[in-house]
Amino acid sequence: MATADQSFFGWVWFFFNEYWPQLLKGAGVTLLLALVGTLIGCIIGLLVGIVQTIPVDSKTNPILKVLYKIIRAVLTAYVEVFRGTPMIVQAMVIYYGSMALFQIDMTPMFAGFFIVSINTGAYMAETVRGGISSIDVGQTEGAKSIGMTHFQTMTYVVLPQAMRNILPQIGNNLIINIKDTSVLSVISVTELFFTGKSAAGVYYRYFEVFFIICVIYFIMTFACSRILRWMEKKIDGSDYYDLVPTDHLIDPCGHVPIKPRRKF
Repeated sequence: MATADQSFFGWVWFFFNEYWPQLLKGAGVTLLLALVGTLIGCIIGLLVGIVQTIPVDSKTNPILKVLYKIIRAVLTAYVEVFRGTPMIVQAMVIYYGSMALFQIDMTPMFAGFFIVSINTGAYMAETVRGGISSIDVGQTEGAKSIGMTHFQTMTYVVLPQAMRNILPQIGNNLIINIKDTSVLSVISVTELFFTGKSAAGVYYRYFEVFFIICVIYFIMTFACSRILRWMEKKIDGSDYYDLVPTDHLIDPCGHVPIKPRRKF
């Protein structure tokens, strides 16, 4: 039983003990939204990024050239709109606008998956485009010189290298999505923030409840960050190396220590 004069940590323990099943469920919904949204967003971004990098030159069929321009204009508008507006506004417009304009009655969870996915897709499209552009053009020319089509060049030469370059950004998007799903509370998605806000409103003790929410968010983002770093090391194999920490750059003798590469 909670009493008005108990300490801060007494309230924290009370809320944790009383609401941990709801908080656990809210954290699960947050993780599910972030994981599925990031996965689908990566697929959208990959497709949009590839289409935006298809070469169009004087040898391209005029009809195809016009078609490419129209598709690129639509994709550019999609990327600019979703990168240029906050996710909380997108959630309100899509959830309530779909019903008002098209009579589409989406559930809050379906709307949450849809919003996180297309928002992530807009950011990933630019990341993929940058990753493809970072690959030396000589490799593309070399692939074409041995008779590869554009699809084969992208599949076997460019994309495998570009994917390694964009892998850290995929991890960043996942961590950002874990935090940003809190804005979906405006359309009644019962994720972690919504659950905590409901619990805090019962006793009007917001500081104690959101202290617990803060700790849970940190645990989720820190764990995902460590897992993604481990995956990067596994993908890199023996080529992986850590940067030398700034405070160890100069040893007492004035030498710059060279850290050996890790062996797997």
